[in-house]
Amino acid sequence: MNQLKKIPARSKFNILRQICNWIPTHLVSQVARSTQAEDKSRSFSPWSHVVSQCYAQLTHSISLNDVCDSLQLHSGPLSSIRGASAPSRNGFSHANRQRPAQMAEQLFWAVLQHLGQQTPGFVAGRRRGAAFRFKLPIHVVDTTVMELVANCMDWAKHRRRKAAAKTHMRLNLQSLLPGFVIIDTAGEHDNKRARELCAGIQSGEIVLFDKGYVDFEHLRDLGQRQVNWVTRAKENMNYVVAQTLPQSQDPKILKDQVIMLSNLKEAAPELMRRVVALVEIDGVERQMVFLTNNLEWSPRSVADLYRCRWQIEVFFKQIKQTLQLADFLGHNANAVRWQVWIALLVYVLLRYLSYVSQWAHSFTRLFTIVRAVLWAKLDLLKLLDCYGTAKGSFRNLAQPEQAYFPGFR
Repeated sequence: MNQLKKIPARSKFNILRQICNWIPTHLVSQVARSTQAEDKSRSFSPWSHVVSQCYAQLTHSISLNDVCDSLQLHSGPLSSIRGASAPSRNGFSHANRQRPAQMAEQLFWAVLQHLGQQTPGFVAGRRRGAAFRFKLPIHVVDTTVMELVANCMDWAKHRRRKAAAKTHMRLNLQSLLPGFVIIDTAGEHDNKRARELCAGIQSGEIVLFDKGYVDFEHLRDLGQRQVNWVTRAKENMNYVVAQTLPQSQDPKILKDQVIMLSNLKEAAPELMRRVVALVEIDGVERQMVFLTNNLEWSPRSVADLYRCRWQIEVFFKQIKQTLQLADFLGHNANAVRWQVWIALLVYVLLRYLSYVSQWAHSFTRLFTIVRAVLWAKLDLLKLLDCYGTAKGSFRNLAQPEQAYFPGFR
């Protein structure tokens, strides 16, 4: 059994309170008033609701009884967190169902903005991976589907016997923080949300997305806004080769062409770059075709940039494996949105903890350490320091192998 090198310092506050203290004192009440969520609160205040939802995420609670019973058993330490109170099962269920989820959404963005103003380096991030040579912000767009119970969730009906909610997200590659989020049912095609997700991207920045988000009219608009984009080509795409660029010395690059689309009634980019590369997947090399509107990058840069798109898959895997996005505390659309927004809020708070402590191990291990000592009165930063993986002393980030395309390492 591994032993800590030293005993972490004691603190006046428990770990849960130290994490909740990063949410500004009056922010929850301000957001509750602006969204009229305060009107629907009686004995169970909006602040108590937020703390209960955060606790459910940090402990991976699987039911309303799980959350309510645990908080009632710790009602004393809970009350020290700015007077938060333990909910009853009916009160918690009613709040999730009736209190507008816009409160959780606005709270998430307000806390992210506050932490960014307090610590600019947290939202600025750093250049990482194969995209280290690109100085401009890089955005990754993708979606994840959360399976629900079809029998009691008619609002999220996806297939005949299935129901699902879908989270569309634009993730900043440098900071690994969400830049835009849409939570909706899974019945709508991804490319219907592409314009909303890319609306805030500035000229000169880069956006990466899978072929599910390909809408040629939208790609033309991105080019007119001078936004660089990289995606994969659809198999049935009709095109004409306008120019064949010089062959790359990289043996993995098979073709580098400038193309024009043909037989399209809708508006589309005049010229696009088409790069064909060999990619090793599960030990077998196969061709992948990339598209971009940038005609100046090397074909290797195009392939490397698309490889970085997999970081959002790592992000989705982290929040689904650690936070509670498998068992939902309510069946209606409002309760599901509450839980997803609070999960993202807890993710940002833990990412902030990782930043201020210079945590150099995996996000999963950070979560498990915090979860184990939520009610302990220990100094949180000193506790992480005792594990020898804070302050940058451990360089292996332990990211999963499947987060990269083999052969492009």
